[in-house]
Amino acid sequence: MNTLPLSPPAAAPAVGVLASLALTTLLPSLAISSANVALPTLAAGFDAGLAQVQWVVLAYLLSTTTLIVGAGRLGDLMGRRRLLLAGIGLFSVASALAAMAPTLPLLIAARALQGAGAAAMMALTMALVGAALPKARGGSSMGLLGTMSAVGTALGPSLGGGLIAAFGWQAVFAVNLPLGLLAIGLAWRCLPADPARGGLTARFDLPGTLWLALTLAAYALAMTLHLGLLAVAAVGLFVYLRTQACAPSPLMPLAQLRAPALRAALGMNALVSAVMMATLVIGPFHLSDTLALGAASVGALMSIGPGLAALSGLPAGRLVDRLGARRMAQWGLATMALGCVLIVLLPASLGAVAYVGPLALVTPGYALFQAANNTAVMADVAADQRGVVSGLLTLSRNLGLISGASGMAAVFTAGGMRWSFVVAAVLVMWGLALSRMLPRQR
Repeated sequence: MNTLPLSPPAAAPAVGVLASLALTTLLPSLAISSANVALPTLAAGFDAGLAQVQWVVLAYLLSTTTLIVGAGRLGDLMGRRRLLLAGIGLFSVASALAAMAPTLPLLIAARALQGAGAAAMMALTMALVGAALPKARGGSSMGLLGTMSAVGTALGPSLGGGLIAAFGWQAVFAVNLPLGLLAIGLAWRCLPADPARGGLTARFDLPGTLWLALTLAAYALAMTLHLGLLAVAAVGLFVYLRTQACAPSPLMPLAQLRAPALRAALGMNALVSAVMMATLVIGPFHLSDTLALGAASVGALMSIGPGLAALSGLPAGRLVDRLGARRMAQWGLATMALGCVLIVLLPASLGAVAYVGPLALVTPGYALFQAANNTAVMADVAADQRGVVSGLLTLSRNLGLISGASGMAAVFTAGGMRWSFVVAAVLVMWGLALSRMLPRQR
């Protein structure tokens, strides 16, 4: 019988590294999208309202958002492979605890633990691409990770619905345990060993990490619960910046954040993610309420976008490798802008085609932008900063999703579908203007 090696491999074929990172990318997106479909069943099973069961989703999102930068930095210091294995292990154990939770508060606590494990997984996969694979394959690798994230988002609702129908809501969380164990095995066998590191306790910026987590939690809750918490977020940001200015080893070197290319990439990531959240939040209401489509039709049409993003991820990555990250980021943004404009201009008499048709431009454009933007940022990052910069990229995306869910829903309520995508087109154009700050391909 084959057993796991007692010591990690020094190197592994690129296909094994990619398989490991792909599965690690799939799991966090699958965990969030499959749990959404379980909310009605959880409300009935625990005799709770939507306001209570929505914390099954919010606890996971808050945990990943607040911890992801700290997880990336911790990986830089103690070893990315080592922390990734710990993160997958925590994710898997928390999935089992969620499946066995006898009460709703315990389920919410397990989901917060699951989000903490997912934070390490999300922060370190992109960092490990730069460390374990040739730079010439960076675009293709980022495209694969984008594909797997889209596959998880698209697969989650149908897989979750099938599991609930066959085995109950517990199966939605239990399925992550065997997948997590498989991810641990692949990561152990295939990812290269970490270099020797020391001095972790003296160099990790714990106060900065805590203040940043508080700030991000306040902002996320302000977007989902009460805007008054923005004041708490502002105070937290002020204190965080003060601690960073005098920290001997700051969580995020502020000088690095002053680099125009990195600021532009993070800004574009947030803007474009807000637009994509508009398609996820506004689309179901438009299709069901305005067009009077049934739940099955809405679900089928809503899966087209993630499906196209999944199919276009790998080709997008190859285009980035061949034609350059900056040019492909601009093409992706231009394609997204065209799709948003078409949603605004196409006549309502076309029905669902007037919405779903332009999505065939928006979602592949998003996949191309993501592969290009991530490649441009990670290409020249110093080895000891890959984890924290990867965490910043994921954080900017999460903040864009959170802001888009609140802001675009408010625009839709006030002005309807067309005004929502007028705003979306403006946001993408803003991102296109920022793209000029990305470095040209050498």
